[in-house]
Amino acid sequence: MKKLMMILCLASFTLGTSLAQKNSIEPGAFIVEPPTLQNLGFEWYIASGDANRNSTVKVEYRVAGSDKWKTGMNLLRIGGEHIERAGIDYTTPHMFAGSILDLKEGTEYEARFTLEDPDGVEGEAVKVVKVATRAEPKAYREGRVRHVYPEYYEGKMEEPNYPGLVSAYGGSKNTKGDWYVVAEDPVQPGDIIKIHAGLYNADILNYPDWHNVPFDGTYWFTQKGTAERPIVIEAAGDGEVIFDGKGAANLFNVMGTDHHIFQNLTFRNVDRVFEAGRKHLAGASNLTIRNCRFEFVGEGIRTEYAGSKNFLIQDNVILGRDDRHRLYGWNFNRKGFAPYGTHLMDSYYGIKVYGAGHVIAHNSIAYFHDGIGVSTYGTPEEAQDLKAVSIDIYNNDIHLMVDDFIEADGGVHNIRVMRNRGVNAAENGISAQPVFGGPAYYIRNILYNVPLGGALKIHGGVPGLTAYHNTFIVENNAGARYPNANFRNNLIVGTDGPTLVSSLHFTTPYSIADYNGYRPNRGPDSPENQFKWLSPEGESVEFKTLKDFSKASGLEKHGITVDYDVFENLKKPIHAMEGGLPSPVYHAVDLNFRLNAKGKAVDAGVAIPNINDEFNGKAPDLGALEAGSAPVIYGARHLDPDQEFYR
Repeated sequence: MKKLMMILCLASFTLGTSLAQKNSIEPGAFIVEPPTLQNLGFEWYIASGDANRNSTVKVEYRVAGSDKWKTGMNLLRIGGEHIERAGIDYTTPHMFAGSILDLKEGTEYEARFTLEDPDGVEGEAVKVVKVATRAEPKAYREGRVRHVYPEYYEGKMEEPNYPGLVSAYGGSKNTKGDWYVVAEDPVQPGDIIKIHAGLYNADILNYPDWHNVPFDGTYWFTQKGTAERPIVIEAAGDGEVIFDGKGAANLFNVMGTDHHIFQNLTFRNVDRVFEAGRKHLAGASNLTIRNCRFEFVGEGIRTEYAGSKNFLIQDNVILGRDDRHRLYGWNFNRKGFAPYGTHLMDSYYGIKVYGAGHVIAHNSIAYFHDGIGVSTYGTPEEAQDLKAVSIDIYNNDIHLMVDDFIEADGGVHNIRVMRNRGVNAAENGISAQPVFGGPAYYIRNILYNVPLGGALKIHGGVPGLTAYHNTFIVENNAGARYPNANFRNNLIVGTDGPTLVSSLHFTTPYSIADYNGYRPNRGPDSPENQFKWLSPEGESVEFKTLKDFSKASGLEKHGITVDYDVFENLKKPIHAMEGGLPSPVYHAVDLNFRLNAKGKAVDAGVAIPNINDEFNGKAPDLGALEAGSAPVIYGARHLDPDQEFYR
C-alpha cells in the first residue's frame, strides 16, 4: 500500500509540474484600467502555461467607428520577477500589461489584442474592447453660484454672498466661534463658489475669526459632486485670490470629497496645501487642481490613499521653500552644510499621489526635496481597484530638487513618465524603488545636471522599466540589479565625473538595450572602464568600450558612442565637487537640447510603434527631441516659455 501511495503521489506531482511548466498558454482575466485624458492601460492575466515565455500580445487601436487600425506597442510580458525591500516580499503575477499612448481626449476607441504563442493558445486569443479617454472636467454652468469677498471689501457685492469660504461651502452665515461647523445648506453637485480678488489670511488664534478656521487654520471640504455636476471653487476673475496659510500645517483638507475643482487660486505660507488622502484612512477622488499658484509651501498636493482616483493636476506653478540659489543633496543637509542649518528639510514633495487614473501634466515645480512622486506605498493591495495603475506624469518642468525630479516608486502597472524636463537635481533624475511589475514608461524626458547620482535610481527589483527616447545629460550608473527592462533610442551623455557612464545590471535574459547613444566620461577622475554588465553568472563585469561591452553581453548591437556635438549648442554641466561644495545651478531657458541635424544621433534609432510613428528622415533620432519637430511645451502653458517660472 505504501509503495502504491508513493507511486500515486509521484504521478500527481509529475502531472502538476507538467501543467505548471507547459508551454502552451491559457489566458485569464482581461482588465481595462481607468482611462486618463490621453492614454489607456490594459492588463491580461495568464491562467496557466507559457513556461518558456515566448508568447506575445499584439496591440491595434482606432477611433471607434473608423476603418484603419493603427499598431501599438506589444503588451509587456510580466511574471515571476521578485521585489524585496523594506520588508516587502513580492513576486509579480504572470500576465501582460501595457498602454496605448497619446490619444485624443474625450474620444472612444476600439482596441484589439491578439495573443500568440508558437506552442498554442488554449481559449480566447483575441480581445476587442471599446473604451473612451476622459475629458477634462468642466463646471456645470447652470448650478447655483455663491460669492465670497475679502473681509474688508467695501464695494458692491453680488448675491448671494457669504462671509468667507467656510460659510459659502456650508451655506450658513453668522457662524463664528463655536458655530463654525454649522452647515445647514451645504454646496450641492453643480454649485460654484466664486472667490473675489483679495487676501484671505485667517487668524487661527482668534476665536470668532471671520474665516471660521480656528486653531488649526484648515478648511475642511466633505461634499460630493458628480462627473456632470462637479463642485467648483474658483477665482471670480476680478483679480488675484490669495489664501495665506500663515504657517498652518494644512490649508485645504479634501480627503472626504468627490468631483471637486479648484482653479485659478494662489496659496502660500503653509506646510501642506491640499491634504487629499491618507493610507488606509480616506481620500479624495476626481479632484481637479488647475491653473493655481503655490508659493513658499512645504508640500503642494498629497494623497496616499489607494482608493483615490482620477486626479487632474494641471498647469500649476508650485514653489517650495528649499534653497533657491544652491544645489545641495539631502545628505549634505543632514551634515549641516545647508545654508539653513537648523532644518533637515524645508519642503518635501510638490505632488505625491497613489491610486489609479491620475494625470499630473504641465506643472512648473521648483525648490522641493522631490518634484513629483507616486507614493512608496508598499506591497500593492490585492483588490484591482486599489492598485496604483494608469498614472500619467507628462510635460512638467522641474527645477532645483534636493533629491529627485520624479519618483515612480510604488507604482504597479502603466506608470507613464513622458516629456518632462528636469534641470538641477542633486541626487537622481527619475526614481523607481521599486515598481511592482510595470511597465513604467520613461519616454522623451530630459535630465540635466544631476551631479551626485545618476539618471535612474533603482532599488528593490524594478521590473518593467521601459526607457525610450530620453536625453540624459547624466550617467545611467545605477548599481542595483533589476529584471525585465527595455532601453532603446536614448542618449546617455556623461559629464566627465568620477564614475562610469552606463551600468546595465539586468537579471533576466529577456531584457533589452539597443540603439542607444553613449558619451563615455573622460575627466581626470573618471575610471578607465565606462560600461558595466551583469553576467549570466551574476558577476559584475566592466568594459572600457561600448564595442567590448556589446561583444560580451549581446546588448547594444546597434548602439553608438557620441559626444556633445550631437546637439546644436549644449555644453556639459560642471560636475559638483566633493566635500560639501554645491554644484552650479543651471536654467532651462539657457540650455539648448535640440539635435544637430548633421550629428550622429539623427536617424540612428529604431522604429517603435505608438512612440515614434511620425519620425523625420530615414529612421527615428536618438534622444527626446526629434530633429525638425515642433517645440515641446514644458510646464504651465499660460507662462512665457522663454522666461524662468521660478524667478
